[in-house]
Amino acid sequence: MQKKHRFHFPIGVRTVKTAAAVIIAMILVDAYGSSDYKLIFATLGAMSAVQLTFKKSVESCLTQLVGVFCGSVIGIFLASLEIHYLAATAIGVVTLITVYNLLHLKFAPIMPSLIIVILCSVPGVEPLSYGIGRFWDTTIGLAVGMIINTLVFPYDNHKQIQYSMESLDREVLYFLEDLFDGDDHLPDTKKMMRKIGRLDEQLQIHAEKLSIGHLKLHREEVNDLWAYEDKVRQLIAYMKVLGRMDYPGPLNEENRARLQKNGAAIGDKRVFDPETASEKDIVTNYSVSQILDLRRELLDELQADH
Repeated sequence: MQKKHRFHFPIGVRTVKTAAAVIIAMILVDAYGSSDYKLIFATLGAMSAVQLTFKKSVESCLTQLVGVFCGSVIGIFLASLEIHYLAATAIGVVTLITVYNLLHLKFAPIMPSLIIVILCSVPGVEPLSYGIGRFWDTTIGLAVGMIINTLVFPYDNHKQIQYSMESLDREVLYFLEDLFDGDDHLPDTKKMMRKIGRLDEQLQIHAEKLSIGHLKLHREEVNDLWAYEDKVRQLIAYMKVLGRMDYPGPLNEENRARLQKNGAAIGDKRVFDPETASEKDIVTNYSVSQILDLRRELLDELQADH
């Protein structure tokens, strides 16, 4: 069996959307922004808002707004104190990171840290108007990024899920073929776990998507995907049983025929005898039978989805 290779185009839709959000944010903030630093904050805001899913975009926007607010308040307070700007900056950054940790904010505090540095180190800056201006400039960038990310080619990872499922299906046959090829080398189950991990990630992303106007349909689709994953997990559990054996028992005629019908080359010449079969022989064939049944169900669902 020959493995298929998938070509990945180096420039994705999200990359193009990010560039578009940055350009539009720069144009808008140039006309309606508040200061010389407006391009920087609008650009960072636009880039932050373009995330994989609607949920992640909302989380990013809220985090950035909270961060800019905290950075402005901390910077304004420290700028009013009679202390060296280096000490003020250090205190401000430490305080800001502590606030982020307490609030469990996931994104790096780049913009609020920059606000603190400027307020504490640049002479002639009016703290209150600067803080309000930074909040406004960032909001413009976040709003532009959010609108473009939500309305223009919203992220759809359905094809990635399909590919992950098809890839996992192929690996099931490679696994069984390697297991019963007649040599002493057993397949590596870690590779299978990496594949199920990638499928988990794509399913989670899909579950976090917002289908505007089709929420009920979206929930049904997500439930179908989780049901699919449940079968994948059962399949992986049976494969682990086989992978933990020092050496599997011989295949019975039914399982051998099913594997060969699916294109697997079986080099193991041992014969299964039901009258003298050991517990390991029975467990081996039961596990193989369950794997093939689950694989058939998953293939049927995959083809029906096409």
